Amino acid sequence: MGQEESALNIPPRKVVKTLAVGQAVEGVVKRVTDFGAFVDIGVGRDGLVHVSEMGTGRVARPADVVNQGDSIRVWIKELDREKNRISLSMIAPGTLTMRDLEEGMIVPGKVTRLERYGAFIDIGVGRDGMLHVKEMGHGYVQNPEDVVQVGQDLQVQVVGLDRRRGRIDLSIKELLPKPEPQPVVEASAPYTAPAPAEEAFPVSEDAFVSPFELALQEANDGRRNQRRDRRKKARSWEVIEDEEDIIERTLAHHRKNQ
Repeated sequence: MGQEESALNIPPRKVVKTLAVGQAVEGVVKRVTDFGAFVDIGVGRDGLVHVSEMGTGRVARPADVVNQGDSIRVWIKELDREKNRISLSMIAPGTLTMRDLEEGMIVPGKVTRLERYGAFIDIGVGRDGMLHVKEMGHGYVQNPEDVVQVGQDLQVQVVGLDRRRGRIDLSIKELLPKPEPQPVVEASAPYTAPAPAEEAFPVSEDAFVSPFELALQEANDGRRNQRRDRRKKARSWEVIEDEEDIIERTLAHHRKNQ
């Protein structure tokens, strides 16, 4: 009797009664296909482990994971009461998978490898995520080893996903305390001497003369006046002498002609 014929003889309630979603069971691989593997879990109806449930990472071929006759541990993923179908998983309940990831999610991880451009982080989904150096801090980070070390446990945030390529971009920048804002220092203007206060009435610079300056000015004026007087007297005597000399020469001329 084939598998399909034996399944028809099993009341649907028997499967529902003996199994529960999330339950762990032991089974034997009965058949491997391109899309998964059928596993006998001892209830008269084989369950199917789809290829997407064979590991947390991407599985290209079920034959790369299991072979016919292998004894494996599986968990009940779904129970279809109407069609008497059992969906199994090789991933323990609560295990994070690539399908569970969403951008913005914060997950635990462990540093597995350092490169000059960043660090690879194992977050438990079967494929390491990339923590780029630019996502390691709010400021400039030159060397990844200045921030993280291989084997270090840390919390990371999912900032990018490409499920088809199995790419996960991670960050710790937003999980770190933000630096205190630096006060803005304005450039000081060059010193300019304050302008002198304007007088109520404009006054000439020569309007105010100290007593000393006034005495000095009067003394200078006196000396100038004295020199002027001496020059005038000298000129007067010169005129008189010239006149006397003229008279003397005139009289001498007349006497000579007599």
